[in-house]
Amino acid sequence: MVEQLSESQFDFLQSLNPQQRLAVVHGESPLLIVAGAGTGKTTTLAHRVAWQVVSGIDPSRILLLTFSRRAAAEMLRRVEGILQNLDHKHLPNPKVTERATIRQIKGGTFHSVATGLLRKHGQLIGLYPDFTILDRGDSEDLMNLARAKLNLPAAPKGKKDSKKRFPLKGTCLDIYSRCVNTQIKLDVAILKWFPWCLPHKELLGQLFTLYAEYKEQQRVLDFDDLLLFWNALAQDPTGQGVLRQQFDRVLVDEYQDTNVLQADILKNISPNGIGMTAVGDDAQSIYSFRAATIRNILDFPQTFADTEVIPLEQNYRSAQSILNLTNSVIAEANERHRKELWTDRGEGARPILATCGDEDSQTDFVVDTILDQREKGVPLRAQAVLFRSSHHAMSLEAELVRRKIPFRKFGGLRFLETAHIKDMMSFLRLAENPFDAVAGFRLLILLPGIGQTKAGSLLDELRDAGGQFDTWANWKPPAALQDLWPKFIRLLLGLVKSSQQPDGSLAKDLHAVRTFYTPLLEAKFDSVKVRIKDLQQLEVMAARYRSRGEFLTEMTLDPPSSTQDLAMDPSLDEDSLVLSTIHSAKGLEWDSVFVIHAADGNIPADLATGTPEDVEEERRLFYVALTRAKNSLFIVRPERYFFHRRRGGTSSFSQVTRFLPAKIQELCEKTAYGDVLGDFFQQSAADVIDSDTSEIRRQINRLWS
Repeated sequence: MVEQLSESQFDFLQSLNPQQRLAVVHGESPLLIVAGAGTGKTTTLAHRVAWQVVSGIDPSRILLLTFSRRAAAEMLRRVEGILQNLDHKHLPNPKVTERATIRQIKGGTFHSVATGLLRKHGQLIGLYPDFTILDRGDSEDLMNLARAKLNLPAAPKGKKDSKKRFPLKGTCLDIYSRCVNTQIKLDVAILKWFPWCLPHKELLGQLFTLYAEYKEQQRVLDFDDLLLFWNALAQDPTGQGVLRQQFDRVLVDEYQDTNVLQADILKNISPNGIGMTAVGDDAQSIYSFRAATIRNILDFPQTFADTEVIPLEQNYRSAQSILNLTNSVIAEANERHRKELWTDRGEGARPILATCGDEDSQTDFVVDTILDQREKGVPLRAQAVLFRSSHHAMSLEAELVRRKIPFRKFGGLRFLETAHIKDMMSFLRLAENPFDAVAGFRLLILLPGIGQTKAGSLLDELRDAGGQFDTWANWKPPAALQDLWPKFIRLLLGLVKSSQQPDGSLAKDLHAVRTFYTPLLEAKFDSVKVRIKDLQQLEVMAARYRSRGEFLTEMTLDPPSSTQDLAMDPSLDEDSLVLSTIHSAKGLEWDSVFVIHAADGNIPADLATGTPEDVEEERRLFYVALTRAKNSLFIVRPERYFFHRRRGGTSSFSQVTRFLPAKIQELCEKTAYGDVLGDFFQQSAADVIDSDTSEIRRQINRLWS
């Protein structure tokens, strides 16, 4: 076991710093690793997994939970690299270095692990193992079907007040999801996060009940259900025993991003925290809008008795001058796990705090500085412009296009969110689960001559027939559908038969679907050639999967990004600048980082300052932005905002973000760009905005009165 091994026998431990090594070789009592930005979190966690294996823990009894499939794959790749380089003579069991043994480690996202466990053990709580999973768009559509069934009005009868309208499907799903993930009652959740929906509380309760009934009837789960049912399995007397016997070690990455439901799952799997390792940084907890709560990481030592808290403070990313600034910014937080980041990379250049005359000057400053950095050897791809909200980059995007500077913007449509891809996937989903009314409805209304009412009745017939597609052969289609309807039924029956064959080819199935769907696509969309290429790409991707069920699950839980998010033709330049919201930039790093619109009202966002907790999260968001920089950091603020986007129009003066008070600004090198009025005028900005010129005119009037 761990205590019997000598650390000096293993070379892979020698590359770690003292704090990392202490975390890696820690025993089985609960462990919280507070990993500051750029401190080698992934390295530490991968080495800890490897240490567990060489210490005698069965790899198949290790569970590694991450927040993306890519993170899990990267972690396990590193573990494999560590173990395969070990000297066998020091190992109690040399077989642990074999690839097949290493790959027994169970790693993945909360949702993917939940899916696997529920397919295997879900029958213990009455769950059909062949359930299909709804993505966000599908969940909204099903919510809308329930909304229509209840005949919920757009506004109260006889009234047109938009404030009285029933919430749209997306808002309804947001409320539902917030209740599930926070485990807070509907009336409390509405009052706290959606107060404008309070008049609809009773109807929302009815809607959510029907939405849940629809999911039960159709044997589908949404993302929230995956966690909800995993927790139910972990609470079930039989299921609890099964799960607790399955894992000796549970390691959780990005613990600050977990929600209440995820924390409950972990407590049910390991009530005393034995074998539990949580890794995260409370200073980077920025996803409360997804129901994540900073309380999980702050309260971890109280949740699990005898927790050892080990901070990682040696930073491998940023120059010390940048760390001095970021340390000072986060030190102002009201509550945190204390740590002081440092580096041996040297002092480096001081961060730049740039005040620009207005938004246009800010754009010019950023573009000119980016090009200057490029001339100094920093490629565009090593530079990033970060902003609080996507619309903050509009002026910059226009200027980059004008100057023909290629850029890539994070946060575009995901590949699977495009209508033609969702259509294509719906064929597979309906064949996999004939009770999936969302997929069925989507396909039926594609066909000429079928409206919403007929689609609903056909789906009812299919459900009554136990999901047998040949029941649709009894329906006599309209003339417009006379030839296509039999082909549609044959396609679905062929897809069902294919899934039952051991050598069934998923790529061939998709090719058959594309052949049938292409004429419908041509009648429905423009840009047909581009869309057909997307469908062909989907076939290529499908060839990597062993089964249709695996393909649908993986594509839903971790979809590829859009292929359309390059803002302009990348052939113009092999290099491209990165534009990103701060939320999307978390976990990434660049040589040079520009944080724009660093003014109160933008950072923090004016709509995110309602409570002290909101302001604290905005502080952490700003901290995340600053800690992305390796060597150069530019914090940029327009001094004036023109209301009508033209100089000489009505304007207001901005104030530097409250997260950079005067004492912290002294850690920056200050510069001005454009027509900047300066501190004297900023101090009386309110007077400039609110006053008028009548007194001046009265004085002038004395000349002729």
